[in-house]
Amino acid sequence: MHHGAVSPPLAVIRIGIDPVFHIGPAAIHWYGVMYAVAFYVGYRVAVVPHLSRHGIDRPTIDRLITWTIVMGLLGARLYYVVQSGLGYYLSHPQHIIAFWEGGMAFFGAIIAGFATMAVLARRHHISFWVLADGGVLFAVVGQPIGRIGNIINGDILGGPSTLPWATAYTNPDAILQRGFSLCDPNAFECTAYQPAAAYEAIGTILIGLVLLALLRRHVRDGVLAISYIVLYAVSQLIIFQWRESEPVVGLGLKQAQLTAIVVLAVGVPLLVVLRRRFPGTGTAAAPAEDRAEVAEPPRPAEPVA
Repeated sequence: MHHGAVSPPLAVIRIGIDPVFHIGPAAIHWYGVMYAVAFYVGYRVAVVPHLSRHGIDRPTIDRLITWTIVMGLLGARLYYVVQSGLGYYLSHPQHIIAFWEGGMAFFGAIIAGFATMAVLARRHHISFWVLADGGVLFAVVGQPIGRIGNIINGDILGGPSTLPWATAYTNPDAILQRGFSLCDPNAFECTAYQPAAAYEAIGTILIGLVLLALLRRHVRDGVLAISYIVLYAVSQLIIFQWRESEPVVGLGLKQAQLTAIVVLAVGVPLLVVLRRRFPGTGTAAAPAEDRAEVAEPPRPAEPVA
């Protein structure tokens, strides 16, 4: 029997992409590029059509989305810093808001984004629920695109694995978190990890399909937002079982899982109560079926000939 060299295991997908490419002297991060693409696609495909259908003009839409993105980015980065452990960032404060390096916790974006939309809705006299629905549509369209940046970086990983889709990183500039090892491109075998970022993208796509089905049923304003919060919290409870790039903080759970439990136990019931007490006010145009129910104002009597 011939005992030649054994082929490298097929279960390893090696990713050697440099997270940073250069255009002249400018260093461009793939992570930032994918977020920019995600923002643009989410804006054009989800936000503009949704808010335009509710009678909101384009300049107002642009202001709303700009403020929500800025505050959402800050919230996502700060939440990530907190859930990853403050020790490193307190000793390296220049990295706290360096979101282009990778590392964003979407629960932080949700909290900051919803708070920002509440303020903007009041300021512009627009229904908060219309804005919230637009925000979650923006999220389900943009999140999977942004996760491509995480996959290139290698900053969201699960445990070591031999699954056919497990990934190993060979580029020395890959942004792996502490406890994860690079793979020598010339090595016969490498440690591969479950691609938790890909799981996040798939989970968001599935949530998006649910929201699309609800959209086609013409549900009331706010139903999309509340449904997204529920489904996203459940997805984080499940996916963070594989995400070993974040530490366990208590009760055998990670920070995002604890947050998900709080959101399901407190946040969702609160949103439901608010939805019932404040079904929606503002300048956003009512759906066609609601407008049909509004009585027309009496017409002035015609002069008698």
